[in-house]
Amino acid sequence: MHRLVVALAAGALAGPLWAQRTVQPDELRSPPPGEWLTYGRTYDNQRFSPLTEVTRANVKQLAPAAVYQMNVQRADGLEATPIVAGGVMYMTTSHNNVLAFDLRTHKRLWQYNHNRNEKASFCCGPVNRGVAVSGDKVFTTTLDARLIALDARTGNVKWNIAIRPVDSAYSNTEAPLVVGNKVIVGAAGGEYGIRGSVTAYDSETGRLVWRFFTVPSPADGGWWGKWSTKTPWGDPLPRNIAREKADSAKYANTWRIGGSPVWVTPAYDPELGLIYFGTGNPSPSNDGVARPGDNLYNNSTVAVDVETGKLRWYVQHIPHDLWDYDLPNPPILARVGNRKVVMHAAKEGWTYVMDAATGETIRRTDAFVPQENMFVPPDDKGVLMRPGIFGGANWPPSSFSPQTGLMYVPARDRPNMALRQESELEIGKMFTSGSFPRIPGNEPKGILAAIDIATGKIRWKSERPKWVWGGTLATAGGLVFMGESDGWFRAYDAATGEVLWSFFCGAGVDSSPITYELDGRQYVAVAAGGIRYEQLRGNSLFVFALGGAR
Repeated sequence: MHRLVVALAAGALAGPLWAQRTVQPDELRSPPPGEWLTYGRTYDNQRFSPLTEVTRANVKQLAPAAVYQMNVQRADGLEATPIVAGGVMYMTTSHNNVLAFDLRTHKRLWQYNHNRNEKASFCCGPVNRGVAVSGDKVFTTTLDARLIALDARTGNVKWNIAIRPVDSAYSNTEAPLVVGNKVIVGAAGGEYGIRGSVTAYDSETGRLVWRFFTVPSPADGGWWGKWSTKTPWGDPLPRNIAREKADSAKYANTWRIGGSPVWVTPAYDPELGLIYFGTGNPSPSNDGVARPGDNLYNNSTVAVDVETGKLRWYVQHIPHDLWDYDLPNPPILARVGNRKVVMHAAKEGWTYVMDAATGETIRRTDAFVPQENMFVPPDDKGVLMRPGIFGGANWPPSSFSPQTGLMYVPARDRPNMALRQESELEIGKMFTSGSFPRIPGNEPKGILAAIDIATGKIRWKSERPKWVWGGTLATAGGLVFMGESDGWFRAYDAATGEVLWSFFCGAGVDSSPITYELDGRQYVAVAAGGIRYEQLRGNSLFVFALGGAR
């Protein structure tokens, strides 16, 4: 019941390149410069391309070369990063359809339509952020908590497994990560009282290899933590530790519904053998009374051994979080000076820099969005919270240029109120013990911030008049690309932030751009589908090149 494949363009599969091309696991470790084989292009999630045909000097010549329609029946947005391998592009839609396009002939090769189980519960909108490719397979996750392996040539299902029971309020939104013979996925659904996890499956069979729980059980040391009164960065936290300890026996089993979802694709370091991911808020988000302790490993950057799934290190940036200040932005690996670091942009408006091998805290950057009332607990009347729950830095991925040493963070300045209300868990319904209402008249604004990772200073910022809900792309041509929810897609000077080129896509550009090379020509691609928070919705994926179509 979970598959329907539409085969198109008879004969399109007969071409020799299409017939022969498979993505070998070693290629994911060192991808060809002209292809985009993983969510972050490379395992380090830098979203940096070495292609140089499109530069600051000629970017004004970019024009549409092709427009692909995603064949979406329900216009609920496009957030996916396209994958390009061997002249074929793979793209997902918000409702878990997967499409494959021949980039030379522009034919749609196949389409997989997922029949989602209507019992599924999910936050925050029906979104999917892309696929993974390896060997002869395309891997995708679904809102009803399934992992599916499709035949890359035909779109037929090779295997289809349940990650979690469909009525358990677990869901999956991220693009999988493939390392060797493992497909690695995280569990979403933190607003529904789940117990978060990251799981590795065998890529050939779908067999479970290991599972790391992002909420540790008592047998694993428990989720009380160190009863921290400050963040690792020195911020005082509004906690009554004596009361929490007194309540700990009463709430001894709340770890079972402790939240800590994993929304996006991890980074991976082949030399250290570690994957890195960010975790979400504890459950319920707004009320900490029933969850004494630090609530490990919520709101953390976590490093796990890729072979065993064992914890190597973690940094919990906000113990006992009350503000839904989780870390859905994908972590980035880079070498800064002589040190390999993890960079992690956060909803609260800072980027954290840590040692990749040990987790040692190195620095917290200057704030890249305005901040007010930081760490003031929600109450029944409401407290102004800035940044609000959408960021700072949310899921839209940041990028990093080794040329400039700058990290490019797409962010939002959207204050809201934080309310606390008592509630009881009911499977399939939101369990937040409060809400985050908008402030009338306070419209959200977008920000693109360039952060010097070596110093923690903001090198430049470009303030956008409307909401920004898309990722960034940095290139060796000295450019940064980012879309905006009012329909504009722009190229910026990576060194100064000057807008060098703009194109109106007609719908919110709420996805993440890529660039690739085909037959000696560089292309830039991005989807424009809008999201449920915007009125500008669409169905298209634009491809640009110098001089446009030929």
